[in-house]
Amino acid sequence: MSATNASGINFAKYRTLKSFLILYGVMSVLILALLGTLYFQYSKALMLSAHRLAMQLESESYVPKLKQWLEHDRNLSTFPKDLAYTTALYGYDHVPIVSRLHTVSINFKENIYLSNDHVYLIVPLSPYGMGEFYLIFETVDDGLWQQQTLEITLIFGAVLFVMLSGVGYLLSRLILRPMNEAIALLDDFIKDTTHELNTPISAILTNIESLESDELPPSALKKIKRIDIASRTISTLYDDLTYLVLNHDLAVQDTRLDLNLLLQERLEYFRHRIEQKKVAVQLSVDSEVTLLIDRTKATRIIDNLLSNAIKYNRMEGAISITLHPGVLCIEDNGIGIPDSMIERVFERYTRADKSVGGFGIGLNIVAMIAKEYALEITIESKEKVGTKICIRWK
Repeated sequence: MSATNASGINFAKYRTLKSFLILYGVMSVLILALLGTLYFQYSKALMLSAHRLAMQLESESYVPKLKQWLEHDRNLSTFPKDLAYTTALYGYDHVPIVSRLHTVSINFKENIYLSNDHVYLIVPLSPYGMGEFYLIFETVDDGLWQQQTLEITLIFGAVLFVMLSGVGYLLSRLILRPMNEAIALLDDFIKDTTHELNTPISAILTNIESLESDELPPSALKKIKRIDIASRTISTLYDDLTYLVLNHDLAVQDTRLDLNLLLQERLEYFRHRIEQKKVAVQLSVDSEVTLLIDRTKATRIIDNLLSNAIKYNRMEGAISITLHPGVLCIEDNGIGIPDSMIERVFERYTRADKSVGGFGIGLNIVAMIAKEYALEITIESKEKVGTKICIRWK
């Protein structure tokens, strides 16, 4: 598994996948809803067709009785009843003459329809030579067709949903493949870069440290300091890249580490960079603060927080470092982070300010180590005011 994949989906990949899943999910729901609606309408049409056939057959035996009643009796009390259906007789003006229906509101625009769990068939009597009358048949809908339709819809809907989910999974793999290939290519580049950087960086730092600064003229000493600053910057980046690529293969040795001593050591490591930018460092540090952690990983946390506090600070700015039992805070008064970026600064390859160098991996490494040791990270930042990052532990 690559180092990038090991850290989870990065923001761009997550955003792409989320957008696709939302769009695909909405389309899938709409398709299933459309198919379900069409099947419901089809089942309803089948039910009404069955009732139509039965009612029309019944009307063949009922209409002669009704015709005889219209021609000879017309006594409302002797209006012929039908054994199978409830009946009603309406006039040409759609006003009921005789009705035993559960409703008086009939939709004469439909020949047969379902309303309030009752099926209504409208039979014009003019073809039977009985004038502008309408015979209405009514029967109760038992709803069995709806239950069967629902069951079949759920079964086939579930099958289609599984099929669509499978298709969606394959499509998401195809959509993310170019991004995965690009990330894998970037990982390979980082691996090759770290391999090539190791020897020259070590040689430069070793030779700088071996120089006798007292024997050098001020102009040469100033140049040597610049070389030292650049070399240590590259060395810090090299350490981050090495950890990023090889962190799963590195031997972990957790010890009760004195964070005060480590902090002083790392401040000395960044001393030339701090002096170059004329940054004032304010310390509020307790003498004995320990944490059970691997030394390399603790160094990566402190180095990245210090490096960012220096890098994103302004000339003649200030860095405030607080170290007390259970908390380490590093605060600067630099350029700050936009509100829209605060939630993303721990994502890999994300930089709040792209005008400043770097790969955008430092805070991601901090977040990875913090997660591993159950450390809590809080960040407070405001543009042109500064940034404060705290690491807390129990």
